[in-house]
Amino acid sequence: MILIDTHTHLYLPEFDNDREEVVARALQAGVKKMFLPNIDSTTIDALMEMSRRHPDHCHPMMGIHPSSLKEEWENEVETAERWLRRHPFIAVGEIGIDLYWEKQYRRQQKEGFARQVQLALDHRLPVVIHSRESLKEIFDVLNSFAVLPPGVFHSFTGTYEEAKRILDKGFLLGIGGIVTFRNSSLKEEIGPLGPSRLLLETDAPYLAPVPRRGRRNESAYLVHTATFLADLFGMSLEEIANITSRNARDTFPRAFDEDHPSEPERT
Repeated sequence: MILIDTHTHLYLPEFDNDREEVVARALQAGVKKMFLPNIDSTTIDALMEMSRRHPDHCHPMMGIHPSSLKEEWENEVETAERWLRRHPFIAVGEIGIDLYWEKQYRRQQKEGFARQVQLALDHRLPVVIHSRESLKEIFDVLNSFAVLPPGVFHSFTGTYEEAKRILDKGFLLGIGGIVTFRNSSLKEEIGPLGPSRLLLETDAPYLAPVPRRGRRNESAYLVHTATFLADLFGMSLEEIANITSRNARDTFPRAFDEDHPSEPERT
């Protein structure tokens, strides 16, 4: 059984004291690949260092998180663009729009998101989309493109109707620990959809699944979300692992391409 954590921030300071042990626990749990989305220019060094240390298991993305798209948003996006020209990233991410914390940078976030979608098209890469309380704005941007890259709406927590709209655009849904929470309705929303267009993720160190809720999340805990989904869909854990891992391979082929260099070049 092979599980793929398609969204995990193991390079963040929360793991500075035991990062190698965290990776070892993930591998022991069957999580053989961990995809690392970037946040902004301040996290690139840590992201790249972790990718260099674990080139077969930790695969970097490059993008600017919407919460970092403020007054200097163009500089941030230009930094991501320079890195995309130099290194073999597996995706452009994490990108998108977040209107939960603040709305004053709505314009900057929309423009930065559009620029990064275009970068994904230019580099023939998938996108990893963050869409917290911003689905309308996200689709405003996506609808402005005649052609879209493949990708995933990360940490999906919306309704069945919203899920259908995303799937109809050709994207997948990233499902994390929230689906296991007792007070979450996500299981009812995705239940009728089945598992065929889902990806597994942790968003570590955030949003640990039951029975680890309230603790620091890590990639090894992906097995709890996978087990929950297996029960939800009346399938075995191995079946869920096979479906979601196949989806990960199809969506992020560079992470599985033996002809593509797995270790980022040094600068």
